[in-house]
Amino acid sequence: MTQEEVVASLPTHLRPFVAVQDYRQQYTAQDQALWRFIMRHLVRQLRDTAHPVYLEGLARTGIALDHIPSIDEMNACLAQLGWRAVVVEGFIPPAIFMEFQALRVLVIALDMRSVEHVVYTPAPDIVHEAAGHAPFIVDVDYAEFLQRFGEIGMRAIASRRDHAQYEAIRELSILKETPGVEPQRIAAAEQALNALQAVEEAPSEAALLARLHWWTVEYGLVGDVADYRLFGAGLLSSLGEGRHCLDDLQVRKLPLTVDAVSQTYDITREQPQLYVTRSCRHLSQVLEEFAATMAYRVGGAAALRQAIAAGTVCTAEYDTGVQVSGCFTSVLCDAVGKAVYMQCVGPTQIAFQGAEIYGHGTTTHAEGFGSPIGKLKDFTRCLSEYSVDELKAHNIRIGKPVCLEFLSGITVRGYLQDVLRQEHRNLLLSFSDCTVTDLQGEVLFEPAWGRYDMAVGGAICSVFGGSADRAKYPLYQPVSSARSPRATPDAELEAAYHAVATLALGADQAPVVRALDARPEDWLLRAEVLALGDRAPATLAQRARRELRDIGAAHPELQEVLALVS
Repeated sequence: MTQEEVVASLPTHLRPFVAVQDYRQQYTAQDQALWRFIMRHLVRQLRDTAHPVYLEGLARTGIALDHIPSIDEMNACLAQLGWRAVVVEGFIPPAIFMEFQALRVLVIALDMRSVEHVVYTPAPDIVHEAAGHAPFIVDVDYAEFLQRFGEIGMRAIASRRDHAQYEAIRELSILKETPGVEPQRIAAAEQALNALQAVEEAPSEAALLARLHWWTVEYGLVGDVADYRLFGAGLLSSLGEGRHCLDDLQVRKLPLTVDAVSQTYDITREQPQLYVTRSCRHLSQVLEEFAATMAYRVGGAAALRQAIAAGTVCTAEYDTGVQVSGCFTSVLCDAVGKAVYMQCVGPTQIAFQGAEIYGHGTTTHAEGFGSPIGKLKDFTRCLSEYSVDELKAHNIRIGKPVCLEFLSGITVRGYLQDVLRQEHRNLLLSFSDCTVTDLQGEVLFEPAWGRYDMAVGGAICSVFGGSADRAKYPLYQPVSSARSPRATPDAELEAAYHAVATLALGADQAPVVRALDARPEDWLLRAEVLALGDRAPATLAQRARRELRDIGAAHPELQEVLALVS
């Protein structure tokens, strides 16, 4: 599939997050050289330490070693595995990332890391996203685990602090990858992120699930604590940490259990411990063990309280399939703790089984949206199950005054204006001149507030993050500044890298000599010469090796990288 075909196949609310990979304009000759350098040494380093699927997966997912992959190359291969890929600009909201994953779509960062960040990049890049995440898609069990993670992750309830941290991390990564940014701006962004992380607040579902994602998908090991292989994308795409993690004295290895969600992580430093899974099946077992505790599976008053504490848009789903999406502010319970009335404020969407109900999209009610939960007195079944004739037998008629008394003591009195039915169910009852009171007589809704729409259902069976119909009630918009601005390509530098590439074809070495003379600090240019092996003139190879030693002596921070060349 081409880029255009993949985008056309996506839900409309996801399409704005997809970028276009203008391959020739996007990547410089230096970018291509850096990709070759990283992949050459990653494959050499991981040949014996990564899970055997890694090398097979590179080839089968369109990840070439000699050039940055195009998204079309990747999609031609991924289509045979039942997956697709799209490119995006930098960080995208975690919920959006998970939704792509649930649709079996790999999200590939568009940018190539800079030479300065060859070992580690603070921003998403195509090395990590393509060469790190794609290879294990060829394992059917892992692919199913990844898709299931997306399905669960897109339902996780995220807090306002989660959203703020995402924005802070995105801003910091942009600044660190932007050439010429003043150090004080980076320091200020780091301080803002540290302040958010220092706030003492119970982690949300989304935060806990992010930890599990980190310790498995990003930094997972497979096997047992005494004999393991690498499979996490963060390890597979890092020249430094892919080696460092093998040191059992500095990096503890723990068997993976659901307890991993209690372990925080720091993206700015190498990990002090890693978790080892027995197999991909084991990964799925741990994921499902955590999912069983989530609000979307538990439902009820406890789940509604999670949504209230988060302070973000969530969806409460009745057992009838009616879904209410908004910012929940309160839930009333009876003496045994069962939810009997819920309230939310701001834009509210009412949907049925994931599709917005016509006329009930993101309406802002004057006093918020509230609705009772439970059965009516003297009704043997849920109100949703009664036919129109049965409703009339209970004096529930359109255009007539109606009084509904719930078992909980909630009472709804008003003129019934409409009954919305779908699939032979009553989903919404709309009232005018309506008053809603609780067991103690406290007014929950009064006529002056306008029309009252009452959702119908006996219980809240699920509560999840985000809106029910995400196309009609989108919560996230792509940020135009999400991607680090690229510096204008240096024509002379481009010519220098092209000159080295022509050496393999027996071209004149004079342009390369001039390039080395003009770029005395460019270690990558010299590494490219040495990478030619026997095809490089001996004098040039000797010079490149000597000058790399000089660069390493003058720049201790490069010694780890330059050690790979030698």
